[in-house]
Amino acid sequence: MSDPRPHDSRWVRLLCQGAGFAALALGLVGVVLPVLPTTPFVLLAAACFARSSPRFHDWLLNQRIAGPLIREWRRHRAMPRKAKRAGYLLMLLSFGSSILMMESPWHRWMLAGLGGVLTFFLWRIPVRDEQDGSVDGATPQGYE
Repeated sequence: MSDPRPHDSRWVRLLCQGAGFAALALGLVGVVLPVLPTTPFVLLAAACFARSSPRFHDWLLNQRIAGPLIREWRRHRAMPRKAKRAGYLLMLLSFGSSILMMESPWHRWMLAGLGGVLTFFLWRIPVRDEQDGSVDGATPQGYE
């Protein structure tokens, strides 16, 4: 899969670069906050940098943790079954403990709803079999 080239418009490149840095910042915050996901923001930052700055895109791809994650997503458009199970478990632990700590029923319902939405989005991501590389589930629209 080839890298998209930067956009022709300087303003679009600046907008994409700003969005890339914002997404990367949110991803870094997500490392320490259990409710904020890290991976989608890092993938979004890579997509924004691919359309705005080859230098920042290459820098992100060469990072020890983010680089393999981005290359894996670009190659398969799926996630390993083990990673998906770990995601479900971590969401259950983080949302479950947060719901138990809340006193307000409104906050509990809000967290349960947010957890349900995130679980649904994780469920929709196709699973890649790590042994033979096959993908279970339909390819997400727009990725064909």
